[in-house]
Amino acid sequence: MNRPLPSSPALLVNGIHCRLGGRHILRGLDAQPIRVGTVVAIVGPNGAGKSTLLRCIAGFVPCEAERMEVHGKDLRRLKPSERSACLRYLPQAAPGPLNLSVQECLDVALHAQPGRLDRTEANRRVAEVVAELGIAPLLEREVDELSGGQKQLVWLAQALLHPPRALLLDEPLAALDPNHQHHVMRLLRRLAHSKRLAVLIVLHDLNMAARYADDVLVLSEGRILSQGAVAHALTPETLAQAFRVRARVETCSLGAPLILIDDLIDL
Repeated sequence: MNRPLPSSPALLVNGIHCRLGGRHILRGLDAQPIRVGTVVAIVGPNGAGKSTLLRCIAGFVPCEAERMEVHGKDLRRLKPSERSACLRYLPQAAPGPLNLSVQECLDVALHAQPGRLDRTEANRRVAEVVAELGIAPLLEREVDELSGGQKQLVWLAQALLHPPRALLLDEPLAALDPNHQHHVMRLLRRLAHSKRLAVLIVLHDLNMAARYADDVLVLSEGRILSQGAVAHALTPETLAQAFRVRARVETCSLGAPLILIDDLIDL
């Protein structure tokens, strides 16, 4: 798999502490610089702090941080509207009933950011994203009538209408069938490279992370156990420590990394 050429840091996150409900979720988390044009998969056991990390960066959860920057902009000093212009965050949970069609949802998202678009440019952006995600047949349907996987594609389309500097995705594959899982991961990888985005994506499927991510960040108990290329970050030792499993990292017949779990380690 071709990896992107070395590039400048898009996202710098250091010394993050976060307490929620009296619990210390993130404990001085220090990440290596996340570079433009890369897809970084965040993996770890339940309760490791994966979703909280994204929410801290997006500004939806209070935290302390020594450094939190996107392309040199200090996120801690930005207004919510300024932060949302740099970052696009897609949460796990979908919003409640909307009573809108997919087309109307996209129109709302398109005009949510400052700066008015002319009709030609607006139509071009919608058509491009709709084609990339293959959701044209859904445009006239009510969002509330869609399946969970179809809704996830609509939320992703909204996030892509205004290309951000960084895209934060919290388990976007959870409700998708295998075809759409691979479709979305291929799309995210292509967009990261072509549009020079930094994509942070929380995944539970280690093999999806190994196959599509440029780098992997392994979290456990609010700290980073390892970060880097798949071969460096997903070792048997790290998998044992983070997930309490005995696992091997093999290479399949097509050359892709494959993680095989042989046994469990007693808790």
